[in-house]
Amino acid sequence: MNIAAESSRPPSHSTTDHRIDAGKPAFLGFGLGLRAQHYDEIITGNPPIDWFEVISENYMLPGGRPRRMLDRIRERYPLVMHGVSLSIASTAPPNFEYLQGLRDLAHQVEPKWISDHLCWTGVHGKYLHDLLPIPYTREALDHVVSRVQLVQDYLGRAIVLENVSTYVQFSNSEMTEWEFLSELTRRSGCWLLFDVNNVYVSAFNHGYDPHTFLEGIPGDRVVQFHMAGHSHMGTHIIDTHDHPVSDDVWTLYTAALKRFGRVSTMIERDDNIPPLDELMVEVNRTREIAERIFRPSRKTG
Repeated sequence: MNIAAESSRPPSHSTTDHRIDAGKPAFLGFGLGLRAQHYDEIITGNPPIDWFEVISENYMLPGGRPRRMLDRIRERYPLVMHGVSLSIASTAPPNFEYLQGLRDLAHQVEPKWISDHLCWTGVHGKYLHDLLPIPYTREALDHVVSRVQLVQDYLGRAIVLENVSTYVQFSNSEMTEWEFLSELTRRSGCWLLFDVNNVYVSAFNHGYDPHTFLEGIPGDRVVQFHMAGHSHMGTHIIDTHDHPVSDDVWTLYTAALKRFGRVSTMIERDDNIPPLDELMVEVNRTREIAERIFRPSRKTG
């Protein structure tokens, strides 16, 4: 399957715009992004991880070792699917071949939810291998709402959308990113993946307070946190996912827990991937911070 190609082939069933009404996904606990380097350790060791997030595109082709490993892991752990190619904000025709592959994988994997990014990823049939920003305008909002509703109708479920790290801003934006996300989730019924690191990166790059972003998001619409590392270049930060989570991001995570409550949290690592034991230290830290915040207070007297 060519995930970059755009196809205007109509779906196999109706894509009438409507809001998918579904209850908020349950809290899963504290998880990790599933990476091939850790397959054997997970299969043989049963590490104390509550759930795994899988990159959808890595498993959309049938057969092969990745699918065999995924089938074994899903017998033991809850899974969620996280994509990088939905290109929900694109103005190109929807890629129904890609959506069919996503729907087929979801049918087999039975994920707790399916997520992707609020961005576009290509133009004129070319996949750019990047998560590109959009202007926060009313026109763009109307467009993305309609695309989300189409995708949700095709998949038969509400999707989850993640805020991306950005390095430029559009001069014609009419609202903030958090205002855009708030209206998007309200109008489309999608849920939100609050990437704590991405908020920190974008806030530094554009000179705003990350807590302002945090406070601007509806408290009842966030179903997942991402925690990841970045590369600080002095004048700007790049979201590289190749370092441990920074102290500042841990601090923002604490604030996010207090704002949104118990939210399923996972550690992302996509480069310089260390042994599983090292990542377990960060997974355990997410759990420990949450337990401190939500520990029942002792009554005296």
